[in-house]
Amino acid sequence: MSPTPRPHFLVLTFPLQGHIAPALRLARRLLAAAPDALVTFSTAAAAHRRMFAEGEGGDGDGRLELLPFSDGTENGFVKRGDAAELGAYMASFHASGRRSVGEMVDALAARGRPVSSVVYTLLLPWAADVARDRGVPSALYWIQPVAVLAIYCHYFHGLGGVVDEHRRDHSFVLEFPGLPPMAAGDLPSFLTEATDPSDYFHSIFTTFRDLFDALDRETPKATVLVNVFQELEADTLAAVGAYDVLPIGPVLPSGDDAALFKQNDAKYMEWLDTKPAGSVVYVAFGSLTVMAKGQVDELLHGLEESGRPYLCVVRKDNKAAVAETGDATAAAAARRNGVVVEWCDQVRVLSHAAVGCFVTHCGWNSVLESIASGVPMVGVPRMSDQQMNARLVERDWRVGVRAEVDGGDGVLRAAELRRRVEEVMGDGEAAEVRRSAAAWKRAVAEALGKGGSSDRNLTAFVEGARSVI
Repeated sequence: MSPTPRPHFLVLTFPLQGHIAPALRLARRLLAAAPDALVTFSTAAAAHRRMFAEGEGGDGDGRLELLPFSDGTENGFVKRGDAAELGAYMASFHASGRRSVGEMVDALAARGRPVSSVVYTLLLPWAADVARDRGVPSALYWIQPVAVLAIYCHYFHGLGGVVDEHRRDHSFVLEFPGLPPMAAGDLPSFLTEATDPSDYFHSIFTTFRDLFDALDRETPKATVLVNVFQELEADTLAAVGAYDVLPIGPVLPSGDDAALFKQNDAKYMEWLDTKPAGSVVYVAFGSLTVMAKGQVDELLHGLEESGRPYLCVVRKDNKAAVAETGDATAAAAARRNGVVVEWCDQVRVLSHAAVGCFVTHCGWNSVLESIASGVPMVGVPRMSDQQMNARLVERDWRVGVRAEVDGGDGVLRAAELRRRVEEVMGDGEAAEVRRSAAAWKRAVAEALGKGGSSDRNLTAFVEGARSVI
């Protein structure tokens, strides 16, 4: 008798840290959920080289394999300021990625490691076609909230005209089936700004359009894995009934995450060890957000004036923001209460008992990591899904507040930062925010635990993939 085929998941992701992290974490979760499974993790070659040492192929037992695909470039996307550059890169990424991944799937089959399921993140609509052409089932891995999935779904299925008509009026109230009324300013920026062909991110808008077209061509229903846990958005799931949606999150790290950004040392953890429980303000705006000029100075002033200890992340590539203060780390040396670093292990920081508040851009990974750690948030959203995420944090889950930036230059002023931090770390109503954050932390543990909603949904997905081998 021939041996029973092993499920083999090919996990594909766009080469951005905010996509790579949840995709690689899911790859490891799939291995844990099915001890006999194989997983191949793949992103574009330039990002692959930055994350993994030369020759690093996966884990020791051969179950996880790390293989790059080509995006048609040598060094990946390099921003130079040309309005057409992102569109040109996306065109190359789609054409070369589709061809390269198709060749990868064929090569894996030829060496006795056939792919039985393709899982892909947001900006790879062609991945479903590659799978379908080879008779392999696929699933979209949605790395944003269900509410944002529902908004995109409604936009591309009849309500796009209403949004386009009012996209410049951020206070206009829109109503989508299955969702509470929301202001146009809360919608993903790719639906309110990038629809204009002259916009820098227009190619991202068209990629989302192609993504939902790909989902519509799946029969009988497209499978969508969502990096959220069912209890967090239970009322919203019905709004995406067109798809077979499985909440499997939050998909958190199970060990050392590979990252595009490296940290020099972890002395900040020793510093955290010296601080009282719940006393530290942690500030980080993710891997993409470019701070406005002067923002670092405003941040540090506001943090110092709060009188609370703080850990602030300022990436080396935030040149415009650092220009006002020179080297950010050197500037912080003269400060009394804080530590400034270029990058850190965010999950370790948020899990530390000393951290009592997270000032965040509200990227979905950051929001989930904060909820899982029970840390209240001050949201400073910038783009994509971040406005909606901040709305959910403040209004739906009551685990934080949203700060207002200066309308002229987009800077979060020191006084506003200080005021909002006090709203989640001070007395009075702040205590309710902290209680809500603690309750959601417990809900995360239950969802991820044996027999919890996310555990059951991931098991169901794995068993479904096994059944079609």
